[in-house]
Amino acid sequence: MKNLILILLIFFLPFSCSSQSNTKTDKEKSEIKPSKNDDGEWDITVIDTQYDYFLNAVAKPMNQYSESYLKSRNILLVNEWNSYFSSGKYRNVIESSISYDPKENYGLKFEYKLYQVFAYVNWKYGLRMNGLSGSDVTRQ
Repeated sequence: MKNLILILLIFFLPFSCSSQSNTKTDKEKSEIKPSKNDDGEWDITVIDTQYDYFLNAVAKPMNQYSESYLKSRNILLVNEWNSYFSSGKYRNVIESSISYDPKENYGLKFEYKLYQVFAYVNWKYGLRMNGLSGSDVTRQ
């Protein structure tokens, strides 16, 4: 389960490299905020070799989804995830909230990879999330 913690801590890249003089509260430290990469595109990097396996061998290919479909699902999933985080439910799996702006145009690749993170958590840890499409839920 600690692999997921690593995933979430390094979930959205790049992080700000500048030093910060302000002391953040625990709530601020545990929030994941998306950032743009050097190419100006939104991206997610998940550092977990099983996630790469999942993405390449288990997950449906990106071309089977539309960006609007993924965005609508991600809005639900992020809200569900953040609700679990706030309540402390599944604290052995969910240790960070996710900052996600539904008005932002993140792009298909980002929306796909974010959606697959939720599918991956279901696949690896058995955490069923209501926002996942039935065909993306792992039967356990």
